[in-house]
Amino acid sequence: MVQRITFVGAGAWGTALAIAASRLPGQQVRLHVRDAEQAQAMASTRVNTRYLPGLNLPDALQVLDGPLSDLLTDAVPQDLFIVATPMAGLRQTLTALANVPASVAWLCKGFEANTGLMPHEVQAEVAPAMRAGALSGPSFAQEVACGQPAALVAASAHAVVREALVSAFHGPALRVYANEDIVGVEVGGAVKNVLAIATGLCDGLSLGLNARAALITRGLAEMTRLGVALGAKTETFMGLSGLGDLVLTATGDLSRNRKVGLLLAQGLTLAQAVESLGHVAEGVYSARTVHQRAQKLGVDMPITAAVVALLDGQLKVGEVVQRLMGRGPRGETL
Repeated sequence: MVQRITFVGAGAWGTALAIAASRLPGQQVRLHVRDAEQAQAMASTRVNTRYLPGLNLPDALQVLDGPLSDLLTDAVPQDLFIVATPMAGLRQTLTALANVPASVAWLCKGFEANTGLMPHEVQAEVAPAMRAGALSGPSFAQEVACGQPAALVAASAHAVVREALVSAFHGPALRVYANEDIVGVEVGGAVKNVLAIATGLCDGLSLGLNARAALITRGLAEMTRLGVALGAKTETFMGLSGLGDLVLTATGDLSRNRKVGLLLAQGLTLAQAVESLGHVAEGVYSARTVHQRAQKLGVDMPITAAVVALLDGQLKVGEVVQRLMGRGPRGETL
């Protein structure tokens, strides 16, 4: 049984899960906000106006700010810390939590810029003794915050972490499945964002539902190839963190990564598309690292390569379609 849950980061997804956890009986939930002014506003209005406007925070949810170290002094093994920062903030946050006796899990999806490391590989570098894992799966923050049904995956090599995540979040509206394959879960979470950009581009160009289905299916094959090369289990990609998250992010209207593709198809520049979102679209930042890691492993990822070429300005929107459709015939394999 989790004694206390502390969220580090108050973006849309961290806030939504904090709201969900606060609805379950017998749990003390704290939301640490880096910006003191934002924390004060959230504490007084009981709304995260910047990321989840119009949704009230439960009375039981504590909103805190100040040094993160202040939250670690009384931590016990039964506690659970949830890192709710973007991928860019993971290394720094895990370093700060390195000696905490509690279980730790992260919500971010992607490969670290410059290093190309997955989240659990970052953790192995900065906090190798940490009991840690990832909480992932097909989920839009707004729907979870509203209490609509969703299912997630608790991935970790440590049974105690998987059990803590299930205990903390499994309830009437949120089902949490445990999985030991953290590599597969993290690869799925990273690559689906890149593929969602491609699908948004496809929809923005009005290429049709047949094209969308083909893109998602072949994108799943790309994702699986990379995951298996990194040591993941093939079956993981048929589950929530693979196929499930890909379908949601590639087709859902709340998907920021899909929105990037739609805006690029409309003629916006990448800078204009990203600026218009107001939130982080992880696929924009992880596409290059995903592609680079695939190249080092000799894994063929044509859709990812085309997205990277588009983001880097090497291809125009129409040329992306020509490149993908101009590939030679071959057998349908992973």
